[in-house]
Amino acid sequence: MKKPNLKENPLIRLALMAKPIAPWLLVGAALDILAVISSVIAPELLGELVQVLYDFWEGGSIGSVRDTMVTGLLLLTLAYAANGLFSYLNMWLMNNVVTRFFTSGIRIQISEKIIRLPVRYVDQTPVGDILNRMTGDVSTLGGYVHDIFNILVKGVFQIVMIAVAMFLEDWRLACFVVLLTPLSIWLSSKIASVSEKYYDDMFTKSGKLTEQVEEAFTNYATTKAYNLEEYTIEKHDSINSQLAKATVTANFTGSTVQPIIRLSNSVAYILINLIGGYLAVKQGVSVGVAVTIVLFARQFASPLEQLAYSFAQMNRVKSAANRVFAILDMEEEPVSEGTLTEDVRGRVEFENVDFSYDPKELLIEDLNLTVKPGQNVAIVGPTGAGKTTIVNLLMRFYDIDSGTIRLDGRDISELSREEVRSRFGMVLQDTWLFKGTIAENVAYGKPDATREEIEEACRRAYCDHFIRTMPEGYDTIISEDTTNLSGGQKQLLTIARALLADKPLLILDEATSNVDTRTEILIQKAMDQLMEGKTSFVIAHRLSTIVDSDLILVLNHGKIVEQGTHRELLAKKGFYHKLYTSQYAV
Repeated sequence: MKKPNLKENPLIRLALMAKPIAPWLLVGAALDILAVISSVIAPELLGELVQVLYDFWEGGSIGSVRDTMVTGLLLLTLAYAANGLFSYLNMWLMNNVVTRFFTSGIRIQISEKIIRLPVRYVDQTPVGDILNRMTGDVSTLGGYVHDIFNILVKGVFQIVMIAVAMFLEDWRLACFVVLLTPLSIWLSSKIASVSEKYYDDMFTKSGKLTEQVEEAFTNYATTKAYNLEEYTIEKHDSINSQLAKATVTANFTGSTVQPIIRLSNSVAYILINLIGGYLAVKQGVSVGVAVTIVLFARQFASPLEQLAYSFAQMNRVKSAANRVFAILDMEEEPVSEGTLTEDVRGRVEFENVDFSYDPKELLIEDLNLTVKPGQNVAIVGPTGAGKTTIVNLLMRFYDIDSGTIRLDGRDISELSREEVRSRFGMVLQDTWLFKGTIAENVAYGKPDATREEIEEACRRAYCDHFIRTMPEGYDTIISEDTTNLSGGQKQLLTIARALLADKPLLILDEATSNVDTRTEILIQKAMDQLMEGKTSFVIAHRLSTIVDSDLILVLNHGKIVEQGTHRELLAKKGFYHKLYTSQYAV
């Protein structure tokens, strides 16, 4: 029989992740122990004071009572003050040092992990789900670390200390109090185990709600344009209702543990009072001892209730931990360390390349292609033919299933992804600009560029004029949602960015699709300058933009069905001819 691997348990694994903050946890445990000691001393002192008053009632002198009471009350005050101080310091340590650094450390791990994961994961996983795991789930884990060392360590130590103190006072009353402990723990563990599946469902629904909210705000303009506000609200309400039901069920099931324990402890407290009174009257137990045991019984109940709550929360934590570890345990991209020479010529070869996004459906099959250095290659074809996929394979966003892709004779699978991507400049149909100055956005691909180089790139991309008409020129801040720029202006800036980066290979994916006809002509001229001497791959739907390409590849169903120049392909009157004439058919 295979022995279970304890490290596979999410809670144990989570505890092992807390090793870097172990010294602080030990300090917190020490503060907990000091708080428990001071809390155990208090009932002893209070019981002695009650006994003094009882003795005085039976005929003691007022002088001895006064001196004893003053001293006892002073010590009692110091004990409660010490307990409050140690508890405060522990809470401050846990909240401001342990939990904060622990949770931030996990979030950093997730961020670094995502960088090493295949692009496929980010493409196929909703952003809202990833954010929900990094925020809500990780916060739950941080709270668990707080509980495990503040409740469990303190609670267990407090139970042991109080049990010892009670047995030293009176073993009969102590036995009665301690006998209820196994029953309480058994009840809490049974109920807690039922709640696990409900917490799993709650976290899944929470992730879906975050996805929906992120999607609604991202596509806000589209929603307004199509008057889909009511539909979006209904969709949100539906998911939110499902989350509300899952949350109520999970919290109700988990929260029933603590009331049940509190009920059993309250019943025990009543019985202890009755039995303590009986022993004091009939068995000669002193009133002070009886009062001390009663106070200890109340203190004994408190950590049991906290432990019960902790047991109930463990399943919530397990659900969150499983979602976090699901990311951390994902298979990473294989790392290659190969490098290219500084002088990259730009020869690209595809040899017997097969690739599919879905293993059940082959997209690119037996692709063979040779692109000479400096060639301008256009890739055309209907939607889904595999045009963008070729770019993804070139940039190693995805790795091929079989075959070989070579860059200057080197198999790119042997080169690091950073090395391959550093040789490509890209201008995509979907522009991306970040909040910052125009100059910073243009220099994104070359952070050390001078202002003169930035302005020269913008002049070549025909965007220098409109930049200078803006309030702060090149220092104008682009808003986070880029609403202070038109679609054409944003595309011009991304083209300027590629011009400035000046890479030996270039990828243009519908780079002129978001500009007007006049701007397209200017951009085409800039592209001619940009592509001069560079190996360029141009993905185009408007075939008028690629008529001067050195080579046109016509793709259909992942295969090159035709290739040649514009004139050669038209003369064949084949698939390309149909595509071209269909765009100009009246």
